[in-house]
Amino acid sequence: MAKKQDAYYFETFTACLDDACKAAQLLDRSMREFDPAQIKETLDEMHNIEHAADDKKHELLNVLAKAFITPIEREDIILLSQNIDEVTDKIEDVLLRVYCNNVQKIRPEALELSRLVIRCCEEAKLMAQEFADFKRSKGLRDHIIRINTLEEEADQQFINSMRTLHTTCTDPIEIIVWREIFLYLEKCVDACEHVADTVESVVMKNS
Repeated sequence: MAKKQDAYYFETFTACLDDACKAAQLLDRSMREFDPAQIKETLDEMHNIEHAADDKKHELLNVLAKAFITPIEREDIILLSQNIDEVTDKIEDVLLRVYCNNVQKIRPEALELSRLVIRCCEEAKLMAQEFADFKRSKGLRDHIIRINTLEEEADQQFINSMRTLHTTCTDPIEIIVWREIFLYLEKCVDACEHVADTVESVVMKNS
């Protein structure tokens, strides 16, 4: 029973990151095939994904509250579940800003960033799949490094996007809108890195 319950935590981490991957793919697809008339419908779909991830997190915390023994420290399970949840929340935040600001056309720089969000979420999911066997896994460290590398790429892409925005756009309102959207796209990748940092910390404490 203990092993089964231990597996539950790691499986839930992976399932929640799968929801983050779905959210990232939906965001990217909605921007590449952008239709302002469909944005509210897409936002509803995104909220359903975010709600499903929330449900998984709350169920995990309920199981944790009743657990006698846990595979890693309770505080780490709570922190990791919160950090994973933040990834999906940040992705939804991007789409919310597209909707609230009544964006009519997607800038190409946003598509570069959204692609990095997908790659980072997919890498985080692969990391979570290795995490259950963290004491013996040979691939876990590689996933953490790749997430850190992707975060550095996103930082550079954010700088490039801001530079392009400020040198090609003259509408101050549009500049404000896209600065915020670019910032939140970068925050999605930062959230993935926070998950990787938490996993790395857990591994170090339990090695």
